[in-house]
Amino acid sequence: MSAMSAIPAPRRTLAAALGALLLALTALLTGAGTARAALPTPVTAATARTYLATIAVTAESHTTTYDRALFPHWITIAGTCNTRETVLKRDGVNVVTDAGCAAVSGSWFSVYDNVTTTSASAFDIDHLVPLAEAWRSGAWAWTTTQRQAFANDLTRPQLIAVSASSNRSKGDQDPSSWLPQASYRCTYARAWVQVKYYYGLTVDSAEKSALSSILNGC
Repeated sequence: MSAMSAIPAPRRTLAAALGALLLALTALLTGAGTARAALPTPVTAATARTYLATIAVTAESHTTTYDRALFPHWITIAGTCNTRETVLKRDGVNVVTDAGCAAVSGSWFSVYDNVTTTSASAFDIDHLVPLAEAWRSGAWAWTTTQRQAFANDLTRPQLIAVSASSNRSKGDQDPSSWLPQASYRCTYARAWVQVKYYYGLTVDSAEKSALSSILNGC
């Protein structure tokens, strides 16, 4: 006789119900079966505050000379997969790709605006620190190789799959003029500061004030 069959029927029913509830709670806590963006975890708020204190505060420059083509992307990451396709696969759930690495099915959730889709074409890969913002903050002085590395960085919290509408609403704005939904702002500010710090980019005064305000509340 199995251990389960030895349990009286009412108790077996209760045990099964509790087991199902436990599985559901585990899935909820771990994100299993739910499309959640997998942005590399940024530094803590405390570390971000320390980083922000050391980043040079200067007015943006070279605004009129920016050209998106100066930041080569998307590049091949592995096999037939380029950066966009790699992020879509990383950030989605149950993503299926074809021989060319294009996502043909899956589910994606945009942390910027709580939008979910099953169509990869409805999502953009956002440069958390926009390319134009990076250019105005010091990338104008970089080599093409450095700009390519920045535009395709999968190690820092710089690339994330989000709804096309939120990405286009954001454009090239910094946190003083655009922010994602409130529940994601702490993560966003931590990631922003980490990327700017790592790449030696500057911040302007309004940007620093906005970031400080967010991080102080994290």
